[in-house]
Amino acid sequence: MPRGPVNRPLHAQVAQVELKEMSLRWTDWPPQVLTALRRGTVIPAHPLALNARRQFDQRRQRALTRYYLDAGAGGLAVGVHTTQFAIRDVGLYQPVLELAMRTASDWGGTPPIMIAGLAGRTDQAIREAEVADSLGYHAGLLSLAAMKGASEDELIAHAQTIAHYFPLIGFYLQPAVGGIVLPVSFWLRFAAIENVVAIKIAPFNRYRTLDVVRGVVEAGAQDRVTLYTGNDDHIVLDLLTPFTVMSAGQVTTVRIKGGLLGHWSVWVKKAVELLDRAHAAVTAGDVPEDLLALDSQVTDCNAAIFDGANDFHGVIAGCHEILRRQGLLEGIWCLDPAESLGRGQMAEIDRVCASYPHLNDNAFVHANLDRWLA
Repeated sequence: MPRGPVNRPLHAQVAQVELKEMSLRWTDWPPQVLTALRRGTVIPAHPLALNARRQFDQRRQRALTRYYLDAGAGGLAVGVHTTQFAIRDVGLYQPVLELAMRTASDWGGTPPIMIAGLAGRTDQAIREAEVADSLGYHAGLLSLAAMKGASEDELIAHAQTIAHYFPLIGFYLQPAVGGIVLPVSFWLRFAAIENVVAIKIAPFNRYRTLDVVRGVVEAGAQDRVTLYTGNDDHIVLDLLTPFTVMSAGQVTTVRIKGGLLGHWSVWVKKAVELLDRAHAAVTAGDVPEDLLALDSQVTDCNAAIFDGANDFHGVIAGCHEILRRQGLLEGIWCLDPAESLGRGQMAEIDRVCASYPHLNDNAFVHANLDRWLA
C-alpha cells in the first residue's frame, strides 16, 4: 500500500483525495453483527503466521482463524499491531485480510465481526479502508501512530475523512509501542464522528483510560460508541468496573463491554469463558472474589507474554511463543529479524505457564489442532 508523504501538511493530503459516496455505515451492518459488538465479545488481534524463511504461512494462518472461531471469539481484528504493521511494507496487507475473511466465511457458524487495521497517513488509510470494504470487513481500527506531530485538528480531520468511507473503531495505542498521547478533547471530538462505532482503549494507563471514557460521555456518544479494553495489563478489572462520569450536571455510568486484545490472541477459549463470567457478574451485581483474583493472575501472564520487563520488546514474539508451544505456529518468527523474545522472557513464560495452568486452553487446542491444520 502506498504511503502518504510524511513531510506535507495533513490538509494538503486530504485536499487531493477525491471524496466519493460513503461506502459503508455501521447502520448498514447485519443486525447480529451490531448486536454482538454492543453486547461485548472476544476479539483476538490476529497474529501473522510465518515459516522459517519469514514467508507467509497460509496453512497456519488459516488454522489460527479456525481456532479463534471455534474457541468462541465473536470477531477478528486483522492487519493490526499484533499482525505486525510491517505487512504493509512487504505486500501482505490485502492477502492477509483476504485469507482471514475467506476462512471465516468458509468455516461456518455465526459470522464474526471483521475488523481491519487501518494505518499510515490519510491517503494510505483511505486505500486500506477501500480494500477492507471490498473484502466485506465491517469496520477499521484506526492507528494514529504515523500521525505523530500532527495537531488535534489535523488528527480529527484525518479521522473524519476516513470515516466518510468506512465505520471506525478508535485505537488508543500505548506510547511505548508507537502510540500518541491523546487528551479528553480529542476523544470527545472523535466520538462525535457519526461513523465511529467503538473505541479500543489501550494506553496501558489508568489516567488515559479515563480520558477516553470522559470524552465519549461528554460527546453524548455512549449509546453509539461501545468501549472495548485493549489494556492487556488490566483486562479483568476493565471488564468489571462501572465508570461513573459527571458531565453537564448529570451522572452517567458506562462499562467496557469486551476486549480487542493482543493478549486474547492466545488461550482464547479461556478468554471467552472469562468474558462470560464478567458479563454474568455485572448482570447479577455481584462480583465473586475468585473472579477478582484472576485480575492479578492474568496481568502476571501478560507481563511475561508481552515482555513488560523489556519495555515490550518481545510483545509479538511472546504471543507467537505461546501459539508455538500449542502447535498452532511453527516458530516465533516476525517479519523483522530483530523482533524476538526479550532477555529473560522465555523463563518468564515458563514460569507463568507453570503457575496458572487454569488460564491456558492447551487441552482444547490439542483436541482440535489436526482439524484446524487440515
